[in-house]
Amino acid sequence: MTLHLFEGYGIELEYMIVDRATLAARPISDLVLRQASGNDEGDFENGAAAWSNELVLHVIEFKTSGPAADLAALPALFAAQIAQVNTMLAGHGAMLLPGAMHPLFDPMTETRIWPHSNNVIYETYNRIFDCRGHGWSNLQSTHLNLPFADDAEFARLHAAVRMILPILPALAASSPVAGGRVQDALDFRLVNYATNSARIPSATGKVVPEPVYSKDAYYREILQRIWNDTAPFDPEGNLEGEYANARGAIARFDRMAIEIRVLDIQECPAADIAVCALIAETLKALIAGLARPLQDLKPWPVDPLAAIFRQCMVSAEHTVIRDAEYLRALGVDAADATAGEVWRSLRRRVFPAGSPFAPALDVILQQGTLASRLKRKLGPDPARDRIIAVWRELAKCLASNRQFTP
Repeated sequence: MTLHLFEGYGIELEYMIVDRATLAARPISDLVLRQASGNDEGDFENGAAAWSNELVLHVIEFKTSGPAADLAALPALFAAQIAQVNTMLAGHGAMLLPGAMHPLFDPMTETRIWPHSNNVIYETYNRIFDCRGHGWSNLQSTHLNLPFADDAEFARLHAAVRMILPILPALAASSPVAGGRVQDALDFRLVNYATNSARIPSATGKVVPEPVYSKDAYYREILQRIWNDTAPFDPEGNLEGEYANARGAIARFDRMAIEIRVLDIQECPAADIAVCALIAETLKALIAGLARPLQDLKPWPVDPLAAIFRQCMVSAEHTVIRDAEYLRALGVDAADATAGEVWRSLRRRVFPAGSPFAPALDVILQQGTLASRLKRKLGPDPARDRIIAVWRELAKCLASNRQFTP
């Protein structure tokens, strides 16, 4: 079925499985999926939702079973999946943990690669990049998939996505702690994500995708270059798929959608879907010519967008953007503004009044990203026990589908 712009939404939410007593990672996603499905295929269809494996055994993913026509029903749908899996995990002394990075996880000793179906792809990644690192095995994210029907719609959507991608960490940063200490970056997951494919730089590029606006051009200028650069390390061609592209938003022509991948997972589905809703409404407005004709946005070069993105990885909503031309493109007429101010401005102008997502967005836009809220709660140099106590509270937020407020 062909879907046009914003006729459907594909959401993917990743969570770590941890020990209920210690919060240590538990590599048992295969046990859960086998218990649910009766096989080791790594997928389980559960009505309007599905469960699946990821690269590592301590992560499980929930996703919509195909595109959802409306976002409003998704917080409850995902909350029900989480409750079901938490009940299953309780029998193993385990539970789900939200947040984009486990604050105490040691990737060098705790990483276990998924050993069942599709393992050849995972093992290829592991052989080339060594997935024992935060950038591979400790980065839980939310993926937003948005459909397009043809090259013309792809061009419109891709142009709009490129413009807002640099400031997405100002909405979704949730990873201020790793290795047992508070990091300099509020979105430390993205700091690691941006460099995890350094051995083959073309795989990630500058995270912000290039201004490419047709399938043929995308294959020629982005995907073929990645496959050519990967070929000496992958003579079997295991990574010759669209999934080899690790940019922050990738074109999936196999499903006719753009997949936005730079969103840190939040503390509960209510927050994740609210973030996706604001992104979708902003993209609609940009495509409709919010502040400038969309045609003016298409040639925007990568470098200035990537510079803003690198700042936002570190300081999220506190980032001061001094690119006045970029601000004007988003409808902010100022010499400078923080990324948080930009999102508050966009929310006022593009978000429908009375939206069920308004309360969740109020928390994020008024009290700060989850990363900022966690950092305030922890203080500058928290002890291990303090970190564990705060992440226990996050686990309770996930179980009850409520937001974390320090």
